[in-house]
Amino acid sequence: MAAAAAATSLSPCTPIQNHQRRLQSNFIPCCSFSRSNFNKNRSIGKFVGIQSLKISPFEGNNFPGKKINVLGETESAGIEASNAVKDELFVRFFRESWPYFLAHRGSTFVILISAEIIDSPNLDHILMDISLLHGLGIKFVLVPGTHVQIDQLLAERNCEPKYVGSYRITDADSLSAAMNASGRIRIMIEAKLSPGPSLSGIRRHGDNSRWYDGVSVASGNFLAAKRRGVVEGIDYASTGEVKKIDVSRIRERLDQDSIVLLSNLGYSSSGEVLNCNTYEVATACALALGAEKLICIIDGPILDEYGRLIRFLTLQDADMLIRKRAKQSETAANYVKAVAQEDLACAIFDPNGKAFPRAPKFQNGVGFDNWSGLWSTEQGFAIGGQERLGRLNGYLSELAAAAFVCSGGVQRVHLLDGTMGGVLLKELFQRDGVGTMVASDLYEGIRMARVTDLDGIKRLLLPLEESGILIKRTEEELLQALDSFIVVEREGHIIACSALFPFFKDKCGEVAAIAVSPECRGQGQGDKLLDYIEKKASFLGLQMLFLLTTRTADWFVRRGFTECSIESIPEERRKRINISRRSKYYMKRLLPDGSGIRLDNAYA
Repeated sequence: MAAAAAATSLSPCTPIQNHQRRLQSNFIPCCSFSRSNFNKNRSIGKFVGIQSLKISPFEGNNFPGKKINVLGETESAGIEASNAVKDELFVRFFRESWPYFLAHRGSTFVILISAEIIDSPNLDHILMDISLLHGLGIKFVLVPGTHVQIDQLLAERNCEPKYVGSYRITDADSLSAAMNASGRIRIMIEAKLSPGPSLSGIRRHGDNSRWYDGVSVASGNFLAAKRRGVVEGIDYASTGEVKKIDVSRIRERLDQDSIVLLSNLGYSSSGEVLNCNTYEVATACALALGAEKLICIIDGPILDEYGRLIRFLTLQDADMLIRKRAKQSETAANYVKAVAQEDLACAIFDPNGKAFPRAPKFQNGVGFDNWSGLWSTEQGFAIGGQERLGRLNGYLSELAAAAFVCSGGVQRVHLLDGTMGGVLLKELFQRDGVGTMVASDLYEGIRMARVTDLDGIKRLLLPLEESGILIKRTEEELLQALDSFIVVEREGHIIACSALFPFFKDKCGEVAAIAVSPECRGQGQGDKLLDYIEKKASFLGLQMLFLLTTRTADWFVRRGFTECSIESIPEERRKRINISRRSKYYMKRLLPDGSGIRLDNAYA
């Protein structure tokens, strides 16, 4: 039986794995760093990229019973061995990061840096990493939080901060403090981004004036706002709500290789300065720009009820969690008002298979009301106030903002603990990441096959069977194997399918019959299916996948499969191989999965 992929073949430059949870790209690494790999090396400490490496020259079999040589011969050999291992790790890191560089380059990330992180020593390293990633071609819009700094300035003036729900009542003292805090933060971030990278080790590569250029930071009146006004008898004074994000001018600055710094101070049509909610600004900006990611750097991790890190939530899972706790949190209740549950179940696709932004129903009191009852792409989601300061509900507010943005079209939102060193690099350049991700598009439309899908599966397989890529199956054989088939459904049509046949005794599974509808090829459907199969295999306790193919070996090699002999195939399967087809055999060992992605519903 041949496993075929009706998918566009990529150039054979590097193996890739199907791990679409992190990347919206065909470039994904074969063997990304995982914590388990490094724990096996007792001499290698935790690191992001490359850190120091300590290997004792007197451990192991190479130096049995030797003592320190004052002349340094044994010690020198140990240092050389240590350097060799460090160099090998350095090279390995860059090679395995290559797919991530390609995937992220040219993408636009909106990063919200919470006020708690702005006020902490962790900010320096976060900005250093942003500068590094900007140099790799990622476009950044930074939205810094200010509420901690505003409250500190008010306390110095013996004034009390006033909140109602997610919004601050911005009286004259609060507005003065907000302008002061915003200006200070802008100048501080510009200063910290100005130096650029260290030049200490690069001069040997020749003189180049570009080395002395810092990062260009652009700010301006990109945010139009309107007064929140009087709501339920409460006058919010100079508190504003997002009216419009100036997308064209932000894009212009990004295209000029600048990092855009977007303040939460907006400007009204009458020339007033209005203090807006930082989360409302960041979420509105991500939606308006159509950013690939919204990244919220906060002051702690997102934990479940047992104190464990929540690594991944689908939009539906996050929505369900927020609705379940709506009575405990005003922000969660606002989310329920803003996003109708049925909106999460429907999606509209363009001809290339990309989902258009959904259209959550809008209710008064949440974000920007355009008085038309229609969805505004500039609408944001406000969180904050006393509820957020108290942290009584953990980071449920941030989770609600993430789900809101996902429901509006941003496919991935990352919630990262900014107190963790190198958190941005660890999240963006490791397979499983270290934060919490909410994703709207992962495995969208994928499910186990049903009897009613039989005709759709036959339509996909028939052309491949006629061309000899797949072996022919009778309808009876398909029915018998239907429980092993997985399909991708879009608007009631089966657009892709595949099968996983487990061999539990040998702890392995066969990948077979990957087929994609001709009009949907080149959209990553084959990758999505293979990634899903790998997750399912891990769920079933399998440790290896294998396949037989005559025409599509290159596609699978790019995704981490290696050629093997027929002896590597389970004996039970070997007995049924048609030797006359002269199929090639390929296998792939499954890496431990620490992504946190669950497929519970897929195996009901």
